[in-house]
Amino acid sequence: MTTPERTLFSAFHRRMLICVFIGFSSGLPLFILLNLLQAWLAKSGLNVKSLGLFALVMFPYTWKFLWSPLMDRFSLGKMGRRRGWMAITQAALFFSIGLMGMLDPMKHLLFIGVLCTLVAFLSSSQDIALDAYRRELLPDNEQGLGSAIHVNAYRVAGMVPGALSLILADMMSWQWVFWITAAFMIPGFICTLLVSEPEIYGTPPANLREAVVLPFREFVTRAGWKNALCILSFIFLYKLGDSLATALATKFYLDLGFSMTQIGAIAKTTGFWASLLGGMLGGIWMIRLGINRALWLYGVVQAVSILGFSWISLSGANPYMLAFVIGFEALGVGLGTAAFVAYIARTTDKRYSATQYALFTSLAAIPRTFINASAGFIVDQTGWFMFFNICFVLALPGMMMLPRIAPWNGEQKKA
Repeated sequence: MTTPERTLFSAFHRRMLICVFIGFSSGLPLFILLNLLQAWLAKSGLNVKSLGLFALVMFPYTWKFLWSPLMDRFSLGKMGRRRGWMAITQAALFFSIGLMGMLDPMKHLLFIGVLCTLVAFLSSSQDIALDAYRRELLPDNEQGLGSAIHVNAYRVAGMVPGALSLILADMMSWQWVFWITAAFMIPGFICTLLVSEPEIYGTPPANLREAVVLPFREFVTRAGWKNALCILSFIFLYKLGDSLATALATKFYLDLGFSMTQIGAIAKTTGFWASLLGGMLGGIWMIRLGINRALWLYGVVQAVSILGFSWISLSGANPYMLAFVIGFEALGVGLGTAAFVAYIARTTDKRYSATQYALFTSLAAIPRTFINASAGFIVDQTGWFMFFNICFVLALPGMMMLPRIAPWNGEQKKA
């Protein structure tokens, strides 16, 4: 291998390694709020109604595009526009997460709610900086694989608050559990200190007005209002079906007659590894397929896998069928997510990557945040079999937009 080839090969591996660290750092705070917080409050004796209300602390993830222009406009210190925001949010998350465990849920519930909202705000702000950094770090031909690695590292981070921290809680105080969990933010912080600021494309916004106006103007004028609305509609619709299908997954398994042990051992474990496999295969295959064709092929698998739930809803509590259905669905979601995240990255303009990426991912989060709230009402009216058939139908509109959004033979930038 010649020296230039060796240098290029080394740079590729360095960029992928960075995606591992920032992906892990991105996922950890979210899974703390989803898993560890719920376990802590439940074990402290909080009633189910109060537990449900804590879902409201997640709202910053949906509205992060509102403050993303600030992160496109301003730099923090000498670290640069991206690394500065990455470092300060990661450091603040470490202390906020650690301090949370020092409170008593029965005495400081309101303050815990405020602190959880702060963690969600810092986490979503970190995501703005990390997504922009990754978009600017990776060449267009590496967006697919880099996005897949990022998403997989994101999921692996969920094993810390979802498994390790819960095991530690049986051996030590919650105060130590939260500080140890917070310490997993340190590798991402060290990575931020060691990496270099990505190359600046074009001229950054000169003032806050430009930071707010220019990203949206560029997006709209790129191909007109109709195309802009079409892209936004596609981002909203592409994962609507599979997101709704898994909204009440645990409740569905219990209704079928599976025990908690079976759900943990089969559903959760199989789904975790299958989604990792789907993400990695999705990223690797995208190198040859390109993002456009990946959206078609992976989208088909993602949609068809929903029908596995319809099938098992008529078959009862068969653990082997459950493992197959969950594995196939998680594989499809892993594939679809890899292509979807790569598409969002490609759609952003590198000059305004923080604001545009935040807008797109906020829109993609709406089904998870609001549409999924209707899942229980639909199941109550239709039953599980028809519910999953409805989810399959909801997966089709996004696929039907692909001829316009991502023509099969219209690839301009390879993943």
